[in-house]
Amino acid sequence: MANTTRNIWNDEPGERVAPKKRGGFRRFLVFFMVLAVVLAVVLFAAYRDGTGFDALRRYLNYGKEATTADGDALYDYDASANNRFAVLGNRLVVLSDTRLRLLDPDGSEVWSAAVSMKAPAIHFGGGRAVAYDVGGTELYVLGEEGQLLHITADEQEPLIAATLNDSGYLAVTAEKKGYKSSVQVYDPELELVFAFNSSRRFVTDAYVTNDNTTLAAVTLGQRDGVFLSNVVIYDLTQTESTANYDVMDGLVLAVGQQGDYLSTVTDTGVTFARQDGGDLSTYGYDGAFLREYDLGGDDFVVLLLNRYRSGSVGRLVSIAPGGQELGRLDVNEEVLGLSAAGRYLAVLYADRLEIYNRDLQLYASLQGTDFAREVLQRGDGSVLLLASEYARLFLP
Repeated sequence: MANTTRNIWNDEPGERVAPKKRGGFRRFLVFFMVLAVVLAVVLFAAYRDGTGFDALRRYLNYGKEATTADGDALYDYDASANNRFAVLGNRLVVLSDTRLRLLDPDGSEVWSAAVSMKAPAIHFGGGRAVAYDVGGTELYVLGEEGQLLHITADEQEPLIAATLNDSGYLAVTAEKKGYKSSVQVYDPELELVFAFNSSRRFVTDAYVTNDNTTLAAVTLGQRDGVFLSNVVIYDLTQTESTANYDVMDGLVLAVGQQGDYLSTVTDTGVTFARQDGGDLSTYGYDGAFLREYDLGGDDFVVLLLNRYRSGSVGRLVSIAPGGQELGRLDVNEEVLGLSAAGRYLAVLYADRLEIYNRDLQLYASLQGTDFAREVLQRGDGSVLLLASEYARLFLP
């Protein structure tokens, strides 16, 4: 009799069906679990201090390899004692008294111009750099692709200072015929949006706050035989000042912003104030001498203070908006340069580079940097080591 039964597994009598392999699924599951753990660690670090996101950014932008002291040069430029530097993304701006250049990491020159500057100066912010001649007439604004603006001032109205805020607002301070001085403000489209002339006091510097609504202008005067700086606040929609406050016993060297506070550095202390001139506080140097400073940190000011007028014995301090000391390190060796950006601070010693966080806790270090003479900290934690004729990148 014929067999009328049907095997629903579609196999022959006596045959065994081999089980399906699940190795691919298991490998995928293991990979997914490992990825989840790595992401959890990175997110935890990022939540704790923000450095995890920066490490991920560096990995995605540059890969794993960090530049060592004998690594290849990234940028080449002419040696000059007057060289000034600025970072625009992955590109480097180099300003000397005879040339302004924008360099790409592959060694090529993106843009350049011949200049003639007796006192070259540079400031950067908002993805742009402004290069100008203090006491001269030439000013350039550069973006990552090259020149955005070129101003030639009247010889009788030379430039005094120029700053860029985090959004690219430009404030230009200059002398003015018939006045003590003047300030002009340009928006990110480089349209003139505000200007004023000062007839009573000499204006030494100016800065547009990072919310793009207010201008802080630093004026110079005297009271009882003592130099006095006064910060005058302007609403960019009004012609008259809205507030002002004094910065006592010292000449303002620089003005910037940390968090919600305006910050001014003098030779005797750092003064903080709200944008309306209120909540005034000062961090004094307690008799120490200001050696170097940087206002590039997001929410801190860094100072290098010497115990004596000469020598290398002193302290490195970071100051929070409001004047509280965040961190302090004793320094007993020569510091060649320091630079702050984002949440990081780079300090270049004679034989090594050290990167700190805002509390001056060590984040990363690199030995064998005796070729470098200056540093530029970048917001993602990477650092450019600047030698006399070339620059190299260090990735923590």
